[in-house]
Amino acid sequence: MTEHTVRSFAEQLQSLSALVARMGGLTEAQFASAMDAISRRDSVAAERAVGGDAVIDALQQEIEEKALMLLALRQPMAVDLRDTLGAIKTAAELERIGDLARNIAKRALVLNREPPLRLTQSLARMGRQAQAQLKNVLDAYGARDATKAESVWGQDGEIDEIYNSLFRELLTYMMEDPRTIGLCTHLLFVAKNIERCGDHATNIAEVVYHMVKADHLTASRPKADTTSETSMAYEAPK
Repeated sequence: MTEHTVRSFAEQLQSLSALVARMGGLTEAQFASAMDAISRRDSVAAERAVGGDAVIDALQQEIEEKALMLLALRQPMAVDLRDTLGAIKTAAELERIGDLARNIAKRALVLNREPPLRLTQSLARMGRQAQAQLKNVLDAYGARDATKAESVWGQDGEIDEIYNSLFRELLTYMMEDPRTIGLCTHLLFVAKNIERCGDHATNIAEVVYHMVKADHLTASRPKADTTSETSMAYEAPK
């Protein structure tokens, strides 16, 4: 009887992890579609990214319900408890990435109606970095690989550096030609959403590390976003 109960519990934990993996795959696909919408001016991909959000939201709710039921009925301890709570936390982070991907796609639908700006290629590069982070952290979650999770955690500053450069470039564009303010504002929002996706991937890395090591990453979190301190001199037209 005890063996049956333990086996059943293990199967429930595996089922929970499988749901998180499925949600992760759908989130990756949604984010990739959103970035295709930006880099390739692909409105079909944008619509696909917007439409995919409901499935991801439903999966998060299912994961939460199954995890809470497992907590109530099984009262897991140690690594099992960390796995269960980790599933809830990871699902929440993935749901936020899905929301951000949807926001990027909505902006893309607006941008695709306007003349192209070459800065969308910088956004595409930033998006590729964020996609790589998301893939790697989901691999770390699936393999329960704390080393890989820590590596993802340490790379967050790379996205911030691209964001800082893009932010300054967009401000320069807007000051040099006020007619670009509308488009550049959309691009700024897209860039910030990509940067936030990187932050959420980093949050998942922290969750995975704690699941495996029962400890927290103690070093200062790598952040290089300096846009809040950026000032640009403005010279009024003569």
